Amino acid sequence: MAEITASLVKELRERTDAPMMECKKALTEAGGDIAKAEEVLRIKLGSRASKAAARITAEGVVAVTISGDARTAALLEVNCETDFVAKNEDFLALVARASELIMEKKPADISGLSALPLGDGTVESSRASLVGKIGENITLRRFARVEAKGTLVSYIHGGAKIGALVDIVGGDASLGKDLAMHIAASRPKSLDADGIPVELIESERRVAAEKAREAGKPENMIEKIVEGSVQKFIKEMTLLGQVFVKAEDGKQTVGQLLKSRGASVAGFWLYVVGEGIEKRADDFAAEVAAQAAAAKSNLDKTVS
Repeated sequence: MAEITASLVKELRERTDAPMMECKKALTEAGGDIAKAEEVLRIKLGSRASKAAARITAEGVVAVTISGDARTAALLEVNCETDFVAKNEDFLALVARASELIMEKKPADISGLSALPLGDGTVESSRASLVGKIGENITLRRFARVEAKGTLVSYIHGGAKIGALVDIVGGDASLGKDLAMHIAASRPKSLDADGIPVELIESERRVAAEKAREAGKPENMIEKIVEGSVQKFIKEMTLLGQVFVKAEDGKQTVGQLLKSRGASVAGFWLYVVGEGIEKRADDFAAEVAAQAAAAKSNLDKTVS
């Protein structure tokens, strides 16, 4: 059996939010396979084993720049260490200019963006200079440059912590804005079922089957129960399957809304600041205690 190391337990804990001892038990049961252990926790703990990646833990902003004809757009996330810096005028100016450069110069990746000319130097030298001025690290994390099949509409929420961009074909600006707001609120993972990785669906299938068995459901009913769970999972994960947040009857899906308006979605993009990043958790009490101990030690040395 594979050794269940402390680092393996810590990794599973970060991925699932489950208690440490539950993580160790799950890893033992799964023979050290972290993916299987995650499934074990989902079966035992249900929603309590939500992925840590869903937590927003880093600071920064999301910026969107859209061309005048709404056919091209750039979506950019830039991170910093504190929310205070995320509101700094110089920081926001760097973000805005970097977003414009993505539109103008079409860089292939973050390295390409960093090398682009800006001011008397480059985007990278400007970033480094601002880090020196502010005294806090700043990173250009990710971006998308989009050329639309239809019309691009964006929505920024929560002080630029969430940015959604949707490419809508047909419909009107109002519908596009509603869809962008829905994406920011409901956070779909893909447009439709085709965009969900097969391994995620198979994992959901296994989890549903084990839950049904643990609940004592008859074996001849399990297949039907599993299929229902998988279909629910797909609806919750996909934009077209989700119930529209502004649906008056609380039932109309985004797919049904689009059909009623003679429109379709060619694609969408969603950035949530800090999604999947663990921010250092400082233990203030421990820090104070350490400082007190150090002060006492220095005093003792002075007295002696």
